[in-house]
Amino acid sequence: MNKAEIFRQMSEAIVAGDREASRRLAEEAVRSGFDLPEVIEQGYVPGLQRVGELWEKGEYFLPELILSAEAMKSAMAVLEPALGRRTTSAMGGKLVIGTVEGDIHDIGKNLVASMLQAGGFEVFDLGADVKLERFVAKAEEVGAQLICLSALLTTTMAAQKRFIELLKDRGLRGKYKVLVGGAPASRKWADEIGADGYAENAVAAVKVAKSLAGRA
Repeated sequence: MNKAEIFRQMSEAIVAGDREASRRLAEEAVRSGFDLPEVIEQGYVPGLQRVGELWEKGEYFLPELILSAEAMKSAMAVLEPALGRRTTSAMGGKLVIGTVEGDIHDIGKNLVASMLQAGGFEVFDLGADVKLERFVAKAEEVGAQLICLSALLTTTMAAQKRFIELLKDRGLRGKYKVLVGGAPASRKWADEIGADGYAENAVAAVKVAKSLAGRA
């Protein structure tokens, strides 16, 4: 089976929410020595994008989204350890990521975190509903260069602005690059609050993060 066919099957496994197929194909990719960031971008991400389109059309609902997310997690459980082995000597820097306080959504954030790791970053994922002070504490603890804030609700996106203000209050604004994202966020919003970058999806997040880290 050629690479294009495997990528097609990976995408279909995500759309179908088939955890077993998703995991098996990831194992095959690792055994075959495929470029794993490429596997994620061209194999699995198109499936997630298709799921998003089906959601927007009203053809998929929350159960389908959850199944697709679980299928992605199944694949990443195989890919992430292999990525760690392959990218240890070429890390692109350290970053902290999480969904801001008051917001429990993490499917999109999880994908972004996985893609950033695939892109060579050492990722410290704080999860969802993370207090702003914790982002700072973790970044200070691990010596991160970037801090990535996700917000999926219009009621919680203001926390991204408060975080920039928090860094300024502590005299740390120049120490970290701040990347924001999430459904209600936009490039205009990032500019308005003084963030260093904005990404509309996981693939874009890797490109922006590399640029901010001086690796573009």
